[in-house]
Amino acid sequence: MADQMQWVNALSTRPSLEAAIADVVQRTVSSLTAPADLGLVFISAAFASEYSRVLPLLAEKLSVPVLVGCSGGGVIGTTLEGETQELEAEPALSLTLAHLPGVNLQVFHVTAEDLPDLDSSPDAWINLIGVQSSPKPEFVLLSSAFSSGVNDLLQGLDFAYPGSVIVGGQASSGGFGGRLALFAHDTKGGIDQRLYREGTVGLALSGNIILETIVAQGCKPIGKPLQVTKAERNIILEIDEQVPLVVLRDLIASLSEKERTLAQHSLFVGVAMDEFKMSLQQGDFLIRTILGVDPSGGAIAIGDLVRPGQRLQFHLRDAQASAEDLEFLLERYQQQSSSDHAAVGALMFACVGRGEGLYGKPNFDSELFKRYVPHIPISGFFCGGEIGPVAGRTFLHGYTSVFGICRQS
Repeated sequence: MADQMQWVNALSTRPSLEAAIADVVQRTVSSLTAPADLGLVFISAAFASEYSRVLPLLAEKLSVPVLVGCSGGGVIGTTLEGETQELEAEPALSLTLAHLPGVNLQVFHVTAEDLPDLDSSPDAWINLIGVQSSPKPEFVLLSSAFSSGVNDLLQGLDFAYPGSVIVGGQASSGGFGGRLALFAHDTKGGIDQRLYREGTVGLALSGNIILETIVAQGCKPIGKPLQVTKAERNIILEIDEQVPLVVLRDLIASLSEKERTLAQHSLFVGVAMDEFKMSLQQGDFLIRTILGVDPSGGAIAIGDLVRPGQRLQFHLRDAQASAEDLEFLLERYQQQSSSDHAAVGALMFACVGRGEGLYGKPNFDSELFKRYVPHIPISGFFCGGEIGPVAGRTFLHGYTSVFGICRQS
């Protein structure tokens, strides 16, 4: 078993931090048959006053060369009974340990002030984070919800590491006073039990590992694809050579009564990411918010830059659309997955706006995931923003569940 990748997780709801750490360490270590190379810890914001004690307490009971993690408004992991649970707004601690033969691990921490200009060379980004572009690394990013520069960082990493997969999320406080924590420890990298309050902690994994993704943005398309014929920065001035607001009003008038009601508070724009794909379907769009409309001129402002020639489609979001979107993507993943090596573990980064508040019941996304990708541990947290790729480019999302699925290469 020593040459096989192993991935285990334990979730504790013990209200004492010492008891919770003892619980998860005992269960994870006893489940591994080889030394752990990597630890991932996610802790609920109910422990906000004790974040500084997390890494020292773990170090007392656990010897692992690389460990990263963060705080979240909710925590995802595996119970003593082997069930995956999404615990929101209550004390919880999730610890994943992984034995990763043939995988090189590197941890880095950057802030917005560290970032090169976007017109810098790839070498500037590679020098910043200290990770070589070959062999191709995969990345897990854990970021402060308030740190600026996250979008620039994602753009820079995409530029410097073409083909690399990047997943992650922004630490959230879950309403517990707004305190956040990012944890980093890397024995070889000289990062010793560091607790950060801002910036981004990154984990680069290269070698014998593949990271596959499912990015469920929780929306369903309405109407038909349209083409932007005039735009300025994030403002759509013309669609299909018509006034955008007129096009939108005509579309809403054609909807069912239920959809019209939904459109009043849950209407979004999906921007097609592949300019050359003829037939667009779910998963082909980057979902962005509508920031406002100009009643006099009929322009529509959205939460991203847009340019003439791009195609877009209006979308609606509710619990049913979110469930159908995730199931569609899981079915597609299951059909396309043909690797010789089975998946060994998954990371889940879910928006604090999903979970029980959206579906009216707990564990919805994780249970649906396990129906299609069974028998592997899932760990993660509820984020203030989710990081994942759409059509080969990495974005910061909202209202999204991002899954990173690990297997040997």
